Amino acid sequence: MGIVAGLDSSPDFTRIVVCDTETGAVLRQGYAPHPVEGPEGGGRPSDVDPQAWLLSLGEAAAGGLLEGVQAIGVSAQANAVVPLDAQGNTVRPAMTGGDKRAQVAAADLVDALGGREAWAQAVGCVPQAAHAVTKLRWLARSEPEAAARTAVLLQAHDWLVWQLLGRPVRRTTDRGGASGTGYWSAASGAYRPDLVELALGHQAVLPEVIGPADAAGTTPEGLLISAGTGETMAAAFGLGIGLGDAVVSLGASGSVMAVHAEPLADQSGMITALADATGMHLPVVTTLNAVRALRGTAELLGVPDLESLSELAMKSTPGAHGLVLLPYLEGERTPALPHTAGTLAGLRRESMKPEHLARAAFEGMLCGLADALDVLRGRGVEVRRIFLLGPAAELPAVQAAAPSLFGAQVVVPQPADYAAIGAARQAAWALGVQQGTLDPHTPPAWQGAVAQVLEPGEELAVGQAVRQQFVTVREQTHPGAFRP
Repeated sequence: MGIVAGLDSSPDFTRIVVCDTETGAVLRQGYAPHPVEGPEGGGRPSDVDPQAWLLSLGEAAAGGLLEGVQAIGVSAQANAVVPLDAQGNTVRPAMTGGDKRAQVAAADLVDALGGREAWAQAVGCVPQAAHAVTKLRWLARSEPEAAARTAVLLQAHDWLVWQLLGRPVRRTTDRGGASGTGYWSAASGAYRPDLVELALGHQAVLPEVIGPADAAGTTPEGLLISAGTGETMAAAFGLGIGLGDAVVSLGASGSVMAVHAEPLADQSGMITALADATGMHLPVVTTLNAVRALRGTAELLGVPDLESLSELAMKSTPGAHGLVLLPYLEGERTPALPHTAGTLAGLRRESMKPEHLARAAFEGMLCGLADALDVLRGRGVEVRRIFLLGPAAELPAVQAAAPSLFGAQVVVPQPADYAAIGAARQAAWALGVQQGTLDPHTPPAWQGAVAQVLEPGEELAVGQAVRQQFVTVREQTHPGAFRP
């Protein structure tokens, strides 16, 4: 019996959980916001002094929170690049987020390598505004002096692990974090230094990619620090998803990811081929419109919140009396329709009621995510069970429609700090391997997430009919745009 800690440094706060190594039960936890301001204006990536992450970490760990802890795992926000000079000092604040100027840099990089297909084949993803490789191109174009001084590249979790270990000569990362940079390939398991040079203008030292159960090192006090990983991978590990599982995240935009045994190179660029925190792969498909479609509909109907919109939608029936909403309010990425707008089809006198539009908004959002699921299924990814995340997953209208529209069992986990729990599970794994009690290929079997399980049941045929109604309108409005 022992205890380990998981530390999740998100864009806004640090969360720490202390867990039992055997069961994963959370014994105590700490929290502290980051002492930073919001994104800077002027069309530049959000600048954050990484020292703020350390200050927040110290505050979250106050009061003896880590007393008796034997190992720590670190999860941190993805795509945050910390450029260091040859002495290990930060050249400039960490670059997080993404904006329009970074989008220009992304387009530059796509063209420089010869198109989207070339990038998908090289590293499993097409540069987007948030990718690390895109930020390097932005840095080289906007701050050439800082770019010239950049000798070492770390991501947020790499930098935090390095700091916890006392800034050793060896710098490490993991497969999950590396797979989101745009200069490491999950398929080959190797860096593409030529892509760093393409973006930054010169080579830079990159952290060593270590295995999922490997330790990054030990602190002078004897505390084991595991490899660490990105927030997405840590949350998946904390949830305990495996082969046959997918995670659908309902944010303003949406994402669908699933565990797969092999990397997926997608020439269309719809799939981002990430690695997970266990040695498997984590292909991701995103949509630009999820909960924002619900919020827009709520505003249009004059209802005060999503709970009220859900209540209204439940007064309608599956299919919303023929109303179909293509929820492409911000353009769309899946299918690739960046400049389109949303479409409301099927208007008849009997369908022009608030409850039917509310129902159409929920069904349109979920059908858009079902399209993203079909992209993965079309590439041989098995999906038997779907974890539904985000506050909107608790809404009755979502839970009523999701199982039959997705055609699978839907699991709605209770809200918890899954990224921090995943980081703690990784720490327990590394500790067990070091102590000889765990296999490096088999993570600790912790208790699964407490969750509500929803089955399609007898509603499956009805849900598939609603889905077909959506597909018909999508094909009529945007013929050939979606090819899973």
